[in-house]
Amino acid sequence: MSAPRSLAEVRIRIDALDGELIRLLAERQGLVRTAATFKKDEQAVRAPDRVERVVALARERAAAAGLAPEVADAVWRAMIGAFIELELTEHAEFTHG
Repeated sequence: MSAPRSLAEVRIRIDALDGELIRLLAERQGLVRTAATFKKDEQAVRAPDRVERVVALARERAAAAGLAPEVADAVWRAMIGAFIELELTEHAEFTHG
């Protein structure tokens, strides 16, 4: 793909990528909701050791792909935090009907 020739083209490409990210996040959300059904308590939902492993892997993948690991770290922590809140809600509904 050629380099963008204008700010408008940059924005069009960013908007297209954002659309793809939304699709992928929706897919991730479906998996998070399913995961909530397998977890026994809030600690299993929060899973701090798992969070750290996922963030470390994101940092490694980011570095290999040319993304600043600090950016990946911040994005993944924000994303995971939002999904944990969603999963806590899903888990509570599942366990308390």
